[in-house]
Amino acid sequence: MTNQLTLDWKDEAGVRQNQIIQDGQPSKNPGTFRLGRDPAKCDLVFSHQSVSGLHVEIFFDRESNEFKVRNLRPSNPPLVDGNILDRGEAKLSLGSRIYLGQVQLEVTAVAAADPESQQTVLLSPAPAPPNRLPTGPMKYGLQCPKCQRISPYAHLESGCSWCGTSLAAAASVVLGP
Repeated sequence: MTNQLTLDWKDEAGVRQNQIIQDGQPSKNPGTFRLGRDPAKCDLVFSHQSVSGLHVEIFFDRESNEFKVRNLRPSNPPLVDGNILDRGEAKLSLGSRIYLGQVQLEVTAVAAADPESQQTVLLSPAPAPPNRLPTGPMKYGLQCPKCQRISPYAHLESGCSWCGTSLAAAASVVLGP
């Protein structure tokens, strides 16, 4: 058996979805599996506007024999197991929760081959989230590609409140809880 991780989430219609990620599977960035809104750069595409075009990537770290997630969008960091991952990587375990903007993903299965015995083992469950969880829902805005000011999502159709530039390609940014 190969190293693999399963993600579950509900799409915008409320339908439960899942994706199996396998170490070494073909992807748009070999060695990783990228998640975000841009279908040209991502292997798993979400349509929710709070998700960045290229948000995170998941990969199998052979040195530690575990799956990890890496932030690719410092201005819109994911929340992983209750911690804001503003840079670097975080370990993923059975039960880990990843928030990409307002989209919540859960790791529902993880299997990794033991390099010495070549037997498949389940990785340990995620640790309990610390008491540092943000209070209240996270809020997001769109950063204008021209003037860099932040507009609310309600202005997606009408454009930037300050300069009128289209926000169709704007970056999604975290405003805080």
